[in-house]
Amino acid sequence: MKSLLIVYSYHHHNTEKIANVFAKVLDAQIIKPQKINPEELHEYSLIGFGSGIYGEKHHEDLLDLADRLPQATDKKAFIFSTSAIMGKAKVAKDHSTLREKLQSKGYIVVDEFACKGFNTNSFMKYLGGMNKGRPNAEDLKNAEDFAEKLKLKK
Repeated sequence: MKSLLIVYSYHHHNTEKIANVFAKVLDAQIIKPQKINPEELHEYSLIGFGSGIYGEKHHEDLLDLADRLPQATDKKAFIFSTSAIMGKAKVAKDHSTLREKLQSKGYIVVDEFACKGFNTNSFMKYLGGMNKGRPNAEDLKNAEDFAEKLKLKK
């Protein structure tokens, strides 16, 4: 299974830390959304799309890439994110825009992963941030377990 991770991560590189765990388990390359030619994605059997959550959705660069994807047939993908606030319903809502874009292009979203990330946006910077130290060792272990399960979904 040839895998690729398309990741937009800045500020504290929370999502990049998760992507690095996925890359190790899946033997996958990591690339930024602005560096990929959408036509190259046909080479991969599994593609992960991830970023931090900004205004209840993935980063615009990742969403713009999803808009430019060529139509695919049963291409497997997974979605991941880091954000300040968690909860099953919140994650489902946060991932919905990207999920819908991928599914409209023929991608099968086989699974989704999310965990807390350190946040110093807005007024939080004056309070020392939120979720300091996240993703932590437990988050990284959960990411590793998630990636191991993805390998079984070839």
